[in-house]
Amino acid sequence: MIEDLDPDGLAVRREVLGAEHVDRALADADDVTADFQEMITRYAWGHIWTRPGLDRRMRSAITITALVAHGHYAELELHLRAALRNGLTRAEIVEVLLQSAIYCGVPAANSAFAVAKRVLAEE
Repeated sequence: MIEDLDPDGLAVRREVLGAEHVDRALADADDVTADFQEMITRYAWGHIWTRPGLDRRMRSAITITALVAHGHYAELELHLRAALRNGLTRAEIVEVLLQSAIYCGVPAANSAFAVAKRVLAEE
């Protein structure tokens, strides 16, 4: 159903999130979600994650903070794994979450630490 995916965006998306996750998301796309999958591959992964101004480690740290701030914990789980894949250490992830506690709120960080504890135990 999805045609003409941005090749650079698709490559980065697979590298960061893992090919299995991306392939599953694309395979599950239907007439409701196909345009969204194409949009995020092109713009989020093809236009933003491929920019030269920040490395993937920094992009992961920023993404973690944004997800904590907005309470997107299912997506946080995915991006914690991506952060490890992008080279953040366990200790750096903890530091990002501590920083987030101050600027995003302790309840949000508390929920994020629960997600991180589970993800880091699996790795």
